[in-house]
Amino acid sequence: MAGTLGASHLVSGGARVLSRLATYLSFVRFSHSVFALPFALTGALLAVHQRPLTLADARWRVIWIVVAMVAARSAAMAFNRLVDAKWDAHNPRTAMRELPRGAMSRGEAVAFIVASSVVFVAAAYALGPVCFLLSPLALVIVFWYSLAKRYTTYTQLFLALAMAVAPVGGWLAAGGPAGAIEPWLLGAAIGTWVGGFDILYACQDLDFDRAAGLKSIPVRFGVRQSLLLSRVMHVIAVACLAALAAVTDLGAFYLVGVAVVAALLVYEQSLVNEHDLSQVKRAFDLNGYVGILYFAATALSIYVR
Repeated sequence: MAGTLGASHLVSGGARVLSRLATYLSFVRFSHSVFALPFALTGALLAVHQRPLTLADARWRVIWIVVAMVAARSAAMAFNRLVDAKWDAHNPRTAMRELPRGAMSRGEAVAFIVASSVVFVAAAYALGPVCFLLSPLALVIVFWYSLAKRYTTYTQLFLALAMAVAPVGGWLAAGGPAGAIEPWLLGAAIGTWVGGFDILYACQDLDFDRAAGLKSIPVRFGVRQSLLLSRVMHVIAVACLAALAAVTDLGAFYLVGVAVVAALLVYEQSLVNEHDLSQVKRAFDLNGYVGILYFAATALSIYVR
Protein backbone atom coordinates (compact mmCIF):
# COMPACT_ATOMS: atom_id res chain seq x y z
CA MET A 1 0.00 0.00 0.00
CA ALA A 2 2.79 2.40 0.96
CA GLY A 3 4.52 1.66 -2.33
CA THR A 4 1.34 2.37 -4.27
CA LEU A 5 0.84 5.68 -2.45
CA GLY A 6 4.46 6.65 -3.08
CA ALA A 7 4.16 5.91 -6.77
CA SER A 8 0.90 7.86 -6.90
CA HIS A 9 2.54 10.89 -5.26
CA LEU A 10 5.50 10.61 -7.65
CA VAL A 11 3.22 10.57 -10.68
CA SER A 12 1.18 13.45 -9.29
CA GLY A 13 4.34 15.45 -8.61
CA GLY A 14 5.63 14.78 -12.10
CA ALA A 15 2.34 15.92 -13.59
CA ARG A 16 2.49 19.17 -11.60
CA VAL A 17 6.05 19.81 -12.81
CA LEU A 18 5.03 19.22 -16.42
CA SER A 19 2.01 21.48 -15.95
CA ARG A 20 4.16 24.31 -14.61
CA LEU A 21 6.67 23.81 -17.42
CA ALA A 22 3.85 24.06 -19.96
CA THR A 23 2.67 27.28 -18.27
CA TYR A 24 6.11 28.85 -18.49
CA LEU A 25 6.58 27.79 -22.12
CA SER A 26 3.19 29.28 -22.97
CA PHE A 27 4.01 32.42 -20.98
CA VAL A 28 6.96 33.23 -23.26
CA ARG A 29 5.47 31.65 -26.41
CA PHE A 30 8.51 29.38 -26.65
CA SER A 31 7.51 28.13 -30.11
CA HIS A 32 8.02 31.65 -31.47
CA SER A 33 11.78 31.21 -30.99
CA VAL A 34 11.71 29.99 -34.61
CA PHE A 35 11.43 33.61 -35.75
CA ALA A 36 14.87 34.90 -34.73
CA LEU A 37 16.93 31.80 -33.94
CA PRO A 38 17.43 30.62 -37.56
CA PHE A 39 18.70 34.09 -38.50
CA ALA A 40 21.16 34.10 -35.61
CA LEU A 41 22.40 30.71 -36.78
CA THR A 42 22.56 31.99 -40.36
CA GLY A 43 24.74 34.89 -39.21
CA ALA A 44 27.03 32.39 -37.50
CA LEU A 45 27.03 30.14 -40.58
CA LEU A 46 28.08 32.99 -42.85
CA ALA A 47 30.89 33.94 -40.45
CA VAL A 48 32.17 30.36 -40.33
CA HIS A 49 31.97 30.22 -44.12
CA GLN A 50 34.49 33.08 -44.22
CA ARG A 51 36.59 32.00 -41.25
CA PRO A 52 36.29 28.24 -40.77
CA LEU A 53 36.31 26.81 -37.24
CA THR A 54 37.23 23.37 -36.04
CA LEU A 55 34.28 21.01 -35.66
CA ALA A 56 34.59 21.04 -31.86
CA ASP A 57 34.75 24.85 -31.73
CA ALA A 58 31.79 25.22 -34.08
CA ARG A 59 29.75 22.73 -32.05
CA TRP A 60 30.09 24.51 -28.72
CA ARG A 61 29.54 27.91 -30.30
CA VAL A 62 26.27 26.72 -31.83
CA ILE A 63 25.16 25.41 -28.44
CA TRP A 64 25.90 28.72 -26.71
CA ILE A 65 24.29 30.74 -29.51
CA VAL A 66 21.08 28.71 -29.13
CA VAL A 67 21.18 29.15 -25.34
CA ALA A 68 21.79 32.91 -25.67
CA MET A 69 19.02 33.42 -28.23
CA VAL A 70 16.40 31.42 -26.34
CA ALA A 71 17.33 33.09 -23.04
CA ALA A 72 17.27 36.64 -24.47
CA ARG A 73 13.97 36.09 -26.25
CA SER A 74 12.43 34.46 -23.18
CA ALA A 75 13.54 37.36 -20.96
CA ALA A 76 12.17 39.90 -23.45
CA MET A 77 8.82 38.13 -23.85
CA ALA A 78 8.40 37.67 -20.10
CA PHE A 79 9.19 41.36 -19.57
CA ASN A 80 6.60 42.24 -22.20
CA ARG A 81 3.96 40.12 -20.48
CA LEU A 82 4.81 41.60 -17.08
CA VAL A 83 4.69 45.29 -18.02
CA ASP A 84 1.61 44.83 -20.24
CA ALA A 85 -0.37 42.71 -17.76
CA LYS A 86 -2.78 45.49 -16.77
CA TRP A 87 -3.68 46.17 -20.40
CA ASP A 88 -3.78 42.48 -21.33
CA ALA A 89 -6.40 41.94 -18.61
CA HIS A 90 -8.81 44.35 -20.33
CA ASN A 91 -8.15 43.30 -23.93
CA PRO A 92 -10.44 40.41 -24.95
CA ARG A 93 -7.72 39.02 -27.22
CA THR A 94 -5.14 38.79 -24.42
CA ALA A 95 -7.22 38.43 -21.23
CA MET A 96 -6.46 34.70 -20.95
CA ARG A 97 -2.69 35.14 -20.89
CA GLU A 98 -0.98 33.67 -17.84
CA LEU A 99 -0.66 36.81 -15.68
CA PRO A 100 -4.16 38.25 -16.26
CA ARG A 101 -5.88 34.92 -15.52
CA GLY A 102 -3.71 34.20 -12.50
CA ALA A 103 -1.87 31.15 -13.83
CA MET A 104 1.39 32.89 -12.85
CA SER A 105 2.22 35.49 -10.22
CA ARG A 106 4.11 38.71 -10.84
CA GLY A 107 6.85 37.41 -8.54
CA GLU A 108 7.27 34.31 -10.71
CA ALA A 109 7.46 36.50 -13.81
CA VAL A 110 10.15 38.72 -12.28
CA ALA A 111 12.18 35.69 -11.18
CA PHE A 112 11.89 34.23 -14.69
CA ILE A 113 13.09 37.49 -16.28
CA VAL A 114 16.09 37.70 -13.94
CA ALA A 115 17.01 34.04 -14.45
CA SER A 116 16.71 34.27 -18.25
CA SER A 117 18.80 37.45 -18.32
CA VAL A 118 21.53 35.84 -16.21
CA VAL A 119 21.60 32.81 -18.52
CA PHE A 120 21.86 35.13 -21.53
CA VAL A 121 24.78 37.09 -20.09
CA ALA A 122 26.52 33.84 -19.09
CA ALA A 123 26.11 32.47 -22.62
CA ALA A 124 27.44 35.74 -24.06
CA TYR A 125 30.46 35.43 -21.74
CA ALA A 126 31.10 31.91 -23.04
CA LEU A 127 31.04 33.26 -26.61
CA GLY A 128 33.80 35.78 -26.01
CA PRO A 129 34.56 39.26 -24.68
CA VAL A 130 32.85 41.18 -27.50
CA CYS A 131 29.56 39.34 -27.00
CA PHE A 132 29.85 39.68 -23.22
CA LEU A 133 30.46 43.44 -23.35
CA LEU A 134 27.52 43.93 -25.74
CA SER A 135 25.10 41.70 -23.80
CA PRO A 136 23.72 44.46 -21.50
CA LEU A 137 23.04 46.65 -24.55
CA ALA A 138 21.25 43.75 -26.23
CA LEU A 139 19.00 43.34 -23.18
CA VAL A 140 18.22 47.05 -23.09
CA ILE A 141 17.20 46.94 -26.76
CA VAL A 142 14.92 43.90 -26.39
CA PHE A 143 13.33 45.24 -23.18
CA TRP A 144 12.71 48.72 -24.57
CA TYR A 145 10.29 47.42 -27.20
CA SER A 146 7.80 46.53 -24.46
CA LEU A 147 7.83 50.08 -23.12
CA ALA A 148 7.86 51.88 -26.47
CA LYS A 149 4.09 51.82 -26.97
CA ARG A 150 3.78 54.26 -24.08
CA TYR A 151 5.99 56.87 -25.72
CA THR A 152 6.28 56.55 -29.49
CA THR A 153 4.21 55.81 -32.57
CA TYR A 154 6.99 53.68 -34.01
CA THR A 155 6.70 50.82 -31.54
CA GLN A 156 6.92 48.14 -34.22
CA LEU A 157 10.21 49.57 -35.52
CA PHE A 158 11.76 49.01 -32.10
CA LEU A 159 10.79 45.35 -32.31
CA ALA A 160 12.45 45.36 -35.73
CA LEU A 161 15.63 46.71 -34.12
CA ALA A 162 15.48 44.13 -31.33
CA MET A 163 15.20 41.28 -33.83
CA ALA A 164 17.88 42.73 -36.11
CA VAL A 165 20.36 42.17 -33.29
CA ALA A 166 20.03 38.38 -33.71
CA PRO A 167 22.05 37.76 -36.92
CA VAL A 168 24.64 40.37 -35.94
CA GLY A 169 25.05 38.60 -32.61
CA GLY A 170 25.33 35.23 -34.34
CA TRP A 171 27.99 36.61 -36.68
CA LEU A 172 30.06 38.06 -33.84
CA ALA A 173 29.62 34.92 -31.74
CA ALA A 174 31.16 32.84 -34.54
CA GLY A 175 34.14 35.18 -34.81
CA GLY A 176 33.02 37.28 -37.77
CA PRO A 177 34.54 40.79 -38.13
CA ALA A 178 32.36 43.67 -36.95
CA GLY A 179 33.12 45.74 -40.06
CA ALA A 180 31.74 43.22 -42.57
CA ILE A 181 28.56 44.07 -44.47
CA GLU A 182 26.97 40.61 -44.37
CA PRO A 183 25.54 40.69 -40.82
CA TRP A 184 24.18 44.19 -41.31
CA LEU A 185 22.36 43.20 -44.50
CA LEU A 186 20.97 40.18 -42.71
CA GLY A 187 20.03 42.34 -39.73
CA ALA A 188 18.22 44.78 -42.00
CA ALA A 189 16.38 41.87 -43.62
CA ILE A 190 15.13 40.31 -40.39
CA GLY A 191 14.33 43.73 -38.93
CA THR A 192 12.12 44.80 -41.83
CA TRP A 193 10.56 41.35 -42.04
CA VAL A 194 9.62 41.25 -38.35
CA GLY A 195 8.60 44.91 -38.27
CA GLY A 196 6.38 44.29 -41.27
CA PHE A 197 4.48 41.39 -39.75
CA ASP A 198 4.27 43.07 -36.34
CA ILE A 199 2.46 45.97 -38.01
CA LEU A 200 -0.06 43.46 -39.37
CA TYR A 201 -0.45 41.96 -35.91
CA ALA A 202 -0.91 45.38 -34.27
CA CYS A 203 -3.77 46.25 -36.63
CA GLN A 204 -6.11 43.88 -34.80
CA ASP A 205 -5.62 45.84 -31.54
CA LEU A 206 -6.20 49.26 -33.12
CA ASP A 207 -9.45 50.08 -31.33
CA PHE A 208 -8.24 48.83 -27.95
CA ASP A 209 -4.91 50.68 -28.19
CA ARG A 210 -6.65 53.94 -29.07
CA ALA A 211 -9.04 53.59 -26.14
CA ALA A 212 -6.16 52.76 -23.77
CA GLY A 213 -4.00 55.65 -24.99
CA LEU A 214 -1.28 53.35 -26.34
CA LYS A 215 0.79 54.24 -29.39
CA SER A 216 1.56 52.24 -32.52
CA ILE A 217 1.89 52.65 -36.25
CA PRO A 218 -1.74 51.52 -36.85
CA VAL A 219 -2.98 53.93 -34.17
CA ARG A 220 -1.15 56.83 -35.83
CA PHE A 221 -1.72 56.03 -39.51
CA GLY A 222 -4.75 53.73 -39.64
CA VAL A 223 -5.07 50.28 -41.12
CA ARG A 224 -4.74 51.18 -44.80
CA GLN A 225 -1.48 53.10 -44.50
CA SER A 226 -0.11 50.61 -42.00
CA LEU A 227 -0.68 47.71 -44.38
CA LEU A 228 1.09 49.65 -47.11
CA LEU A 229 4.08 50.25 -44.84
CA SER A 230 4.11 46.57 -43.89
CA ARG A 231 4.28 45.60 -47.55
CA VAL A 232 7.06 48.07 -48.28
CA MET A 233 9.05 46.67 -45.36
CA HIS A 234 8.65 43.13 -46.66
CA VAL A 235 9.86 44.22 -50.10
CA ILE A 236 12.93 45.75 -48.42
CA ALA A 237 13.47 42.52 -46.47
CA VAL A 238 13.53 40.43 -49.64
CA ALA A 239 15.80 42.99 -51.35
CA CYS A 240 18.28 42.77 -48.46
CA LEU A 241 18.29 38.97 -48.61
CA ALA A 242 18.89 39.10 -52.37
CA ALA A 243 21.64 41.71 -51.94
CA LEU A 244 23.47 39.33 -49.61
CA ALA A 245 24.06 37.05 -52.61
CA ALA A 246 25.91 39.90 -54.32
CA VAL A 247 28.47 40.28 -51.51
CA THR A 248 29.03 36.58 -50.86
CA ASP A 249 29.59 33.52 -53.04
CA LEU A 250 26.20 31.99 -52.27
CA GLY A 251 24.79 30.14 -55.23
CA ALA A 252 21.56 28.94 -56.80
CA PHE A 253 20.15 27.21 -53.72
CA TYR A 254 20.31 30.51 -51.88
CA LEU A 255 18.43 32.45 -54.55
CA VAL A 256 15.77 29.73 -54.69
CA GLY A 257 15.40 30.08 -50.92
CA VAL A 258 14.99 33.85 -51.20
CA ALA A 259 12.35 33.34 -53.90
CA VAL A 260 10.43 30.94 -51.63
CA VAL A 261 10.62 33.45 -48.76
CA ALA A 262 9.33 36.17 -51.10
CA ALA A 263 6.43 33.95 -52.18
CA LEU A 264 5.52 33.25 -48.54
CA LEU A 265 5.50 36.95 -47.72
CA VAL A 266 3.35 37.74 -50.76
CA TYR A 267 0.87 35.09 -49.63
CA GLU A 268 0.97 36.40 -46.07
CA GLN A 269 0.15 39.91 -47.24
CA SER A 270 -2.65 38.63 -49.48
CA LEU A 271 -4.49 37.26 -46.43
CA VAL A 272 -5.00 40.69 -44.89
CA ASN A 273 -6.67 43.84 -46.18
CA GLU A 274 -8.06 46.99 -44.60
CA HIS A 275 -11.63 45.64 -44.67
CA ASP A 276 -10.86 42.15 -43.31
CA LEU A 277 -8.38 41.45 -40.49
CA SER A 278 -9.84 38.05 -39.63
CA GLN A 279 -6.82 36.21 -41.10
CA VAL A 280 -4.13 38.14 -39.21
CA LYS A 281 -3.37 35.17 -36.93
CA ARG A 282 -3.05 32.86 -39.92
CA ALA A 283 -0.78 35.35 -41.68
CA PHE A 284 1.32 35.73 -38.53
CA ASP A 285 1.79 31.96 -38.17
CA LEU A 286 3.22 31.69 -41.68
CA ASN A 287 6.28 33.57 -40.47
CA GLY A 288 7.34 30.53 -38.48
CA TYR A 289 8.41 28.92 -41.77
CA VAL A 290 10.41 31.88 -43.10
CA GLY A 291 13.49 31.65 -40.89
CA ILE A 292 13.71 27.86 -41.09
CA LEU A 293 13.44 27.82 -44.88
CA TYR A 294 15.94 30.64 -45.21
CA PHE A 295 18.49 28.96 -42.93
CA ALA A 296 18.11 25.66 -44.80
CA ALA A 297 18.59 27.39 -48.17
CA THR A 298 21.69 29.22 -46.94
CA ALA A 299 23.20 26.03 -45.51
CA LEU A 300 22.54 24.15 -48.75
CA SER A 301 24.09 26.94 -50.81
CA ILE A 302 27.27 26.77 -48.71
CA TYR A 303 27.68 23.01 -48.33
CA VAL A 304 26.04 21.60 -51.48
CA ARG A 305 27.78 22.69 -54.66
